[in-house]
Amino acid sequence: SPETQIMVLLNALLVVAGAVSSPARTSAFGTHSVRHATGARAAPEMSLPIDLTGKTAFVAGVADSTGYGWAIAKALAEAGAKITVGTWPPVLKIFQKSLESGKFDEDMILSDGSKMVIDKIYPLDAVFDTLEDVPEEVKANKRYAGCDAFTIAEVAENVAKDYGKIDILVHSLANGPEVTKPLLETSRKGYMAATSASAYSFVSLVQKFGPLMNEGGAAVSLTYIASERVIPGYGGGMSSAKAALESDTRTLAYEAGRKHGITVNTISAGALKSRAASAIGDKGEKSFIEYAIDYAKANAPLAKDLYSDDVGQVAAFLVSPLAGSVTGTTIYVDNGLHAMGLAVDSKAMEGA
Repeated sequence: SPETQIMVLLNALLVVAGAVSSPARTSAFGTHSVRHATGARAAPEMSLPIDLTGKTAFVAGVADSTGYGWAIAKALAEAGAKITVGTWPPVLKIFQKSLESGKFDEDMILSDGSKMVIDKIYPLDAVFDTLEDVPEEVKANKRYAGCDAFTIAEVAENVAKDYGKIDILVHSLANGPEVTKPLLETSRKGYMAATSASAYSFVSLVQKFGPLMNEGGAAVSLTYIASERVIPGYGGGMSSAKAALESDTRTLAYEAGRKHGITVNTISAGALKSRAASAIGDKGEKSFIEYAIDYAKANAPLAKDLYSDDVGQVAAFLVSPLAGSVTGTTIYVDNGLHAMGLAVDSKAMEGA
């Protein structure tokens, strides 16, 4: 009958679409269709929320609520991860008091109205690998008073005691004592200090934390376009340090991937007026970072402001199972500025 023919046709169409022959399975990341031996995949009807419930993260380099480290920690908390952080000893007490006083309360509110919880704060000075590396003058420095076990190896040991294993490692720290100097005026000491704090610190973190990480875990760092483009004003060897960081990311992806089963990636973030970035020397009436922000907005393919949350969300993706096959990469989160070869706001481009 015509009715029977219609039903047969509808069933055939459903089979082709996968709705009958590809029953869906539900996971923490939404609804996924089951792949058949033939390789056919069902019609996609899915959502892919990032779920980090049950995961523990250590975020190195959080000292206030304005930087990318904080935004990453908040994004991970939003996805359900347990957050621990490492804070530079000289500012640790200020950070703790600010948290206790409620100074950061507004910045800690998550989408469901709850407040981000920082489970534990560890003192961390990432230029020291072990206690033996710490000079006596640092040990005696009043700014380090009361901060025990702040080297990378000691912090990793304490994290292991407190949590056993972790899943996520974030490197959100950098320092160049001569960052305001052109490279031609940078001393060897300043150059090496920039590389030590901004690049080797990530190598050391992966060395010491890698054995504590569950297979399938992820390590992420933050880099900057000065690693591959000339950025006047970003000196003191910092551009070289970021280039080293990106190269190390690729090598660590291989070595730590084979040894620990983790992914290693870096995010090349655009200019953000954080506390640390604002410390880079002034140029006339505006600071370096203000010039960089204005330049990016005038020349990037997406002419809009860049927010710390933009980087936080990408970081949450990179450390989630959704990016389980992404490693050894530099991910640009800069509104596309890295793709540009000409400054469209240049006087030389007028009338073009």
